[in-house]
Amino acid sequence: MSSTVAAPLVALLTDFGIADGYPGVLKGVILGIAPSARLVDLTHEIPPQDVLAGAWVLHTAWRSFPEDTIFLCVVDPGVGSARRPLALRAGGRWFIGPDNGLFSYVLAAASPGAAVALDDPRYHLPNPSATFHGRDIFAPCAAHLGAGVPLAALGSPLDLASLVVLALARPTWHAGTLSGQIAHVDRFGNLLTNFGPTLTDALLAEPALALTLGGEVIAARAATFAAGPDDAPFLLRDSSGHLSIAVRNGSAAARLGAARGDVVVVHGLPARIGELAR
Repeated sequence: MSSTVAAPLVALLTDFGIADGYPGVLKGVILGIAPSARLVDLTHEIPPQDVLAGAWVLHTAWRSFPEDTIFLCVVDPGVGSARRPLALRAGGRWFIGPDNGLFSYVLAAASPGAAVALDDPRYHLPNPSATFHGRDIFAPCAAHLGAGVPLAALGSPLDLASLVVLALARPTWHAGTLSGQIAHVDRFGNLLTNFGPTLTDALLAEPALALTLGGEVIAARAATFAAGPDDAPFLLRDSSGHLSIAVRNGSAAARLGAARGDVVVVHGLPARIGELAR
């Protein structure tokens, strides 16, 4: 297992927002333990308590960071309850946060090498609060990990099969029809489907591709937002590789009245697409 670098890189993802001092407090705790740490605000604008949204944003971001980055992730509606504080190694990076499904997409993409429950008080702040584990448990553990404390020293080993994983919707195939869902709606109102990069490339290679969302059939496509039609939703490959529905200079979510979890369907596809969906 790789060791962390002398100046650890810590990326923070939370639902704290920026109106209060919570994100700054996390940074202060980390720098008090690991003064050389480099801190990156991945986002603090996950909707409050929306674990699935946090999992998606992490899913689309973690591969862009160098190996041994420490991801400190706090979207934690169960703080203070029986849910476990967790640290794990996967995909050449470290992930610290609540064991509540926040790392579901990461675990689907990269098998974890090891995981521990953060139950050794030597690496917590004194007298941890029941309502701010981000400050009192997760941030100090991230800092100690970055300062060179081995993962195994931070707490008790966990059975990897016991980690909480959300039931992520997968595309389904039946007799030439591919069904999926809107997996995420970004701040621009773009609708990102759960058709991943391989499926997206295959679908966009189909000359007669038409996707149905609710009662709307979307057949227009573009390679960029600026190249999309002025008056209709269109399909494009999102930067994450997923098939996306967009509206030029507008919100596809508002235009179509769509939300996460809505079903998208593509009919009349060749069998080779079905093989990719399995």
